[in-house]
Amino acid sequence: MSSEWHWKQLGDHCLKIGSGATPSGGKDGYLDNGPFALFRSQNVYNDGFTPRGLAFISEAQAKKLSGVAVSEGDVLLNITGDSVARVCLASSRYLPARVNQHVAIVRPDPSVFDSRFVRYFLASSAQQDLMLGLAAAGATRNALTKSMIESFRVPCPPMWVQRKIADTLAAIDDRIALLRETNATLEAIAQALFKSWFVDFDPVRAKQQGLAPAGMDEATAALFPDSFEESALGLVPKSWGVQRLEAALELAYGKALKSTDRLPGNVPVYGSGGITGHHNESLVSGPSIIVGRKGTVGSVYWEDRAFFPIDTVFYVRANVPLTYCFYLLQTLRLQDMNTDAAVPGLNRNNVYRLEVARPSGHVLHAFDAVVGAVRKSIFSNEQQAQTLSTLRDTLLPRLISGQLRLLEAEALAA
Repeated sequence: MSSEWHWKQLGDHCLKIGSGATPSGGKDGYLDNGPFALFRSQNVYNDGFTPRGLAFISEAQAKKLSGVAVSEGDVLLNITGDSVARVCLASSRYLPARVNQHVAIVRPDPSVFDSRFVRYFLASSAQQDLMLGLAAAGATRNALTKSMIESFRVPCPPMWVQRKIADTLAAIDDRIALLRETNATLEAIAQALFKSWFVDFDPVRAKQQGLAPAGMDEATAALFPDSFEESALGLVPKSWGVQRLEAALELAYGKALKSTDRLPGNVPVYGSGGITGHHNESLVSGPSIIVGRKGTVGSVYWEDRAFFPIDTVFYVRANVPLTYCFYLLQTLRLQDMNTDAAVPGLNRNNVYRLEVARPSGHVLHAFDAVVGAVRKSIFSNEQQAQTLSTLRDTLLPRLISGQLRLLEAEALAA
């Protein structure tokens, strides 16, 4: 650490350190929407707060948890379980809110610490290692106690330095967030187009009524029929017909690869829950689709890069554009096709027997032309986000320790 910076014990310079509780009734008491959000460990990540799976509670429940009301800028720290030590800032977007017993509120004294600086310090690799080590020393499960958090020693440079460091790192985080929000929008556009063309058949319905399909040029509109015909699936566009899924794609088995057998490398290894690690060799050249077979049954992932699918997943070989297969598989409710009560499992023969509409090759090619470009943009944005994450993770410990001057850091960030 810079010799000019003092260390201060966090517990001596916080207005609050404390966790909440599960409202009465547990999950059964949660609301789909409500006046108060309930922050849980699944919302707290080192990359920032995520609203995925956000729970809501009533005003009466929130009143019982008034002692753990979240304020904008509070540091949220996961203190139990597999997600222990993950840390982020509370955003005003999701307030008013409370926290449950798995999340601690750390509210630094603003006259001593910039809360963003404290959050970045807690997210630094050295402090993460320390917290994970402390948590693992517990007798039963990973846990950080209030006394442990109070004992953390934090470097305390002048406030203007704390703010500049936080501004530099936050600028990178903001750019990462923007890229990922853009990707979420692009993904929603691709899903909406698939639904319009292949589920709701909007272009066909428009032509049936003598209208030009919305948002579509004449050449593309000409690829769609202007009427429907009866099929085993009900009404489908005329001349499309119905086919079994096996006519469109193959679900190929992944290959066993124990974590102890993996060698250092950059090739993502996929299990049914997503990327589980990396290896130095691939089994499949990207792009391709991964489908959960055991464990998280029916999960569907797109991967542009070469990858290694393990034996808990299938990967897709297709006779039609992969873009079409990806969004089609998401509509088939594969997660409900578990054929083994003891160990969840997806039988590919059951999947093959599913019947789906059979679009013309020209329509599939047109869809691939549009959505293929969208997926290339998504991949490019994710690569940029990963580069920025690497830059942030490189700068963070050097800035926090005072080893890197602010002007140098700002130049690198720019």
